[in-house]
Amino acid sequence: MSPPVLGGVIGYFTNDIAIKMLFRPYQAIYIGGRRVPFTPGLIPRNQERLAKNISDTIMGSLLTPEELQNLARRLLQTERVQGAILWLLQLAIEQIDKNEKSAKVVASILRDLLGESLPRLLKVLARREDFLEAQINQIFDQVLLELQLSEEQAIRLADWLLEVVLPPDVLRQAIIDFLTDRTIQIVDESFREKTSGTYWVVANLFGLRNTLSRLRTFCLDEKEATNTRLQELIQDLQMRDRLKKILQNLSLQNLPIGTVRQLRKTTRESVRHYIQTSGSDLLQGLTDSVNWENIASLLLNRLSASPAVSSSLEVVSLELALILERYLEKDLEVIVAQVIPILSIDKVIVDRVKSTSPADLEGAIEGIVKNELQAIVTLGGILGFIVGLFQTGFLLFNSL
Repeated sequence: MSPPVLGGVIGYFTNDIAIKMLFRPYQAIYIGGRRVPFTPGLIPRNQERLAKNISDTIMGSLLTPEELQNLARRLLQTERVQGAILWLLQLAIEQIDKNEKSAKVVASILRDLLGESLPRLLKVLARREDFLEAQINQIFDQVLLELQLSEEQAIRLADWLLEVVLPPDVLRQAIIDFLTDRTIQIVDESFREKTSGTYWVVANLFGLRNTLSRLRTFCLDEKEATNTRLQELIQDLQMRDRLKKILQNLSLQNLPIGTVRQLRKTTRESVRHYIQTSGSDLLQGLTDSVNWENIASLLLNRLSASPAVSSSLEVVSLELALILERYLEKDLEVIVAQVIPILSIDKVIVDRVKSTSPADLEGAIEGIVKNELQAIVTLGGILGFIVGLFQTGFLLFNSL
């Protein structure tokens, strides 16, 4: 019975020792300054070469350029790319209004656009005969031509004219300025020459010189009385109601068509001429007086909360994903060829294997092929047992 038992034991433990010697000992053992053979184990002793072989195998058979291209295509499918771009855009929109640098950048862009670029562009465009022709005509036809004061607006404007523009004191001063000696003489002579009948008799017998001179003197000497009389005259003549009716009836639609057309043409030419001569200075002045950083902050806040921006992000992300897909279809092979040296995958594999301790390497390999290694040990015991049986049979045969 001893040969099969001893053969099984020897076969089992020799295989187990052989497998253990693949990894152990982890470090070299020295006796008398000489390294003990088979120390360290096979794999720790050749770990650097093993790392290079693993790297060559992976890069030569698994991660080939063609396989990396297929992997890139799977990763960069339109749906995935669109989702990534959409996430980035949403994140940017959420953070953009919180970043002071974004407001400063937008403010600089607006300042340059409206203060530098737009004036130069308008000055060039204003040289064209049809510059803003359609826009000004549209504003004229839809705004100015249709403009007509309401009753309340006419009343307020009439009150403003009578109280601010033409109060009694202003009218009194206008009468004084008008009734100069020269003006009085011209009026008196014209009245004498051009009247007839009863008016001629009155003009030549009494004349207007003395009357107008006394009126001017009264306006100069009796300021308060003159203002009172003028105020009473304004009320008696119902100037407020008259002005209100005039203002209510004031509309470009009441003018002849030819006059309206000429006015529209004049308006367009005036606007074009003003932009040519003073448009740049106007825009520059407006630019200097505006706090662009506040406007940029308000604009960014509005954009971040705008439903239109939120709804358009998905469309924008899809368009960008399609553009990227068309680009990758054409240049993916070139891109992968440039990326592989940059990534240095082979070097990463070598460094990773070399940096792994022998114990961890043993644990990793045993975790993968533990059952297979145990089967080898068991098979060694079975083979030793079979060889022992053959030896027992041979001994029995010889004893007969």
